[in-house]
Formats: sequence, C-alpha cells, structure tokens
Amino acid sequence: MLSPKSADLVEATLPAVGASIGEISALFYQRMFADHPVLLRNLFNRGNQANGTQAQALAGSVAAFASGLLAGKTPDAMLRRIAHKHVSVGVTTGQYAVVHKYLLGAVAEVLDVNDEIAAAWSEVYWLMADALIGIERFLPRGLQEHRVIARFQETEDVVTFVVRPTSGPVAPSKPGQYVSVHVPLPDGARQIRQYSLSGRTDDALQFSVKRDGEVSNQLHDFAPVGSTIRLSQPAGDLTLEPGDGPVLLASAGIGCTPMISMLAELAATDSARQVVAVHGDHDQLTHPFRAELAQLVAKLPDAQAHVFYERPFGEWPADRTGFVDLTSVEVPAGTTAYLCGPVPFLRAVRTQLLAAGITDIHYEVFGPDVVSAG
Repeated sequence: MLSPKSADLVEATLPAVGASIGEISALFYQRMFADHPVLLRNLFNRGNQANGTQAQALAGSVAAFASGLLAGKTPDAMLRRIAHKHVSVGVTTGQYAVVHKYLLGAVAEVLDVNDEIAAAWSEVYWLMADALIGIERFLPRGLQEHRVIARFQETEDVVTFVVRPTSGPVAPSKPGQYVSVHVPLPDGARQIRQYSLSGRTDDALQFSVKRDGEVSNQLHDFAPVGSTIRLSQPAGDLTLEPGDGPVLLASAGIGCTPMISMLAELAATDSARQVVAVHGDHDQLTHPFRAELAQLVAKLPDAQAHVFYERPFGEWPADRTGFVDLTSVEVPAGTTAYLCGPVPFLRAVRTQLLAAGITDIHYEVFGPDVVSAG
C-alpha cells in the first residue's frame, strides 16, 4: 500500500506520467542498453525493442499497477503473467535495481519532477517489484539442455519440435504453458523466445514454432533432429483449471498451440465438460493442427469446434468466413474462457465475451503484454 503522501503525489501526477510514458520508457531503454548492452543481446527481445512493443508493455504495466494502488486493488493476473515471463527468461532479483535506476532517471528527466514526486514513483516501482519478486520466488528456474528427437512440418511456416533432456527427467508442465528457448544467432547474440507447448507427451516436451523473425528462422533452418537446444523450465499462468464447468478455447493463428495442448488434456482424461473450441486463420493451409482439432473434439462427449477462415478455399460457410465472431457461437453461461492469439484478436474476443456476460477470461499473448497495457 502506498503511503498517504505518496498516494497524493502519484494521483496528482498520474495523468502527466501516463501522457509521457512512451517517451519515458523509450529513454529508459536507450540509457540502460547503452550502459548494459549485454541485456539487449542476451536477455531482452531486440525485435520487440525495435518495434516499441516492449516499451509500451512496460509503460502500461507500471501505470496499471499505480492506478490499482490508488483504487485499493492489485492487478494480480498481470503480475502473475509478468512474473512467469521474468523467470522463464532468467530475470534476477538484482536486475530490479538496475531497472529502477534507469526508469526513475527517465521519469525525472522527461517530466522534470522534484525529489518528492520522484520518491513517490520510486515507492510505486518497489511495491510492484517486491510483488513480482514474491511470486517469482516460488516458480521453477533454470535451463536444461534438450535434444531434438523429432520435428514435423505442420504447415508451410510452422514446425513442431519434440525434445527430450540430454540428462535428467522431463520437466513437469501444465497444458497451456510455454518454454523459453535460448538460441545463439550468427552475430554472437543469444536471444530468447517463448513457444507454447503444443501437445501432450509423457517422456518429452513438444512446442511449435512459426517462421517469423530471426530466432524462429534460426530454429527452422538450424535445429534438425539430433541437434541440442537450451530450454527454460515450463512457465506461464494460462493453464487449464480443474473443474466441471463449460470451457471456451479460442485462438487465432499460431495461438492455437496452447489450446491444442489443453484440448489434448481434456481428451486424454475423458473429460465430460462442455467444450467450445474456436479458431481463426487465414485459410485451411495456414491452420496448424487442423486435423488434430477435429480428432480431439470428436473424442470428447460434449464438444464442438467452430473454425473461421478469412479467405477459405472451396466451399465454406458464409457465417464462418472472416474474423472470429463469437456473436454467432453459442457460449454457455458460466464458461471459463481461454484465449491466445494476436492482440487485435484478444481485444475483440474479450469485448464479445464481456458483452455476452462471460467474465472468467484468461489469455496469453505472444510477446510483450500490451493487452494489460491497454
């Protein structure tokens, strides 16, 4: 909880900070990477730095946390999502002090604030940092060398990798989680990317990679069967919760990977839950796990699939042509919804669910969480 004095100062300056937070976060990263270039090479996603989404996510998360403090609420879901990502890429407790130095320095420079206001926002930062550190303390850490034992071409630009540790047991995982893959690049950098587990295996891990950027291209081209790669422990808070209520699994594009993992778990356990699986893609050929979706739904006693294609081949229902539209899908009351896909998809589907009275909504976004950032 913020001290009364800091709460007053944060409330008074929140609009100014919010209006300038893009400039603040950009300056923060510029200064920090200038002094610590290894962070950009080996920890932060330099693609997200280049397009500005990481700065947007950082700015939004700090502003959301400050707004929550003023309202007497803590954005727990956002904090869990960030904590899992931090642990998966190897963020350490000591690095919070580094971030604090450059972030508060950027705030002071952009807004020309006095020492009292700077101290108030420093209090916000450390309350958020302490909350994250508290969550991260209980999450599994560490890297493990894995060997690629199989790989499958799902679509023209999606490959599934099946990997097994070179020593020791397979790390435990939950349907919907992801692994961080540490990939050395030709320029000497070691970049990290997250890929959702895309199936149910007992003696290996399976994840799928869409060709889209320097790291995924490297995996597609230079990770054959027999090669080794380094993975984090499985992480992520988008996991299938136990229960017997209805479930919605909604995805778009490569966002189908955690949903297929959840669907496989439901089928493997002979779940009697009512399941609605919804997926959107460009066409039949770009849809990963298209056959698996139909097969898994057929195994469940009370499940149905609704697939939307933007430009389908051949005959296709008109009401399933275009973007995913849940207003044409019957979603049972009391449904727990799980979403994964591009940010526009997540925002559109979340809006449709809220309008239908569905409020138990969980999501995963590939890359920085600009959904929470607004």
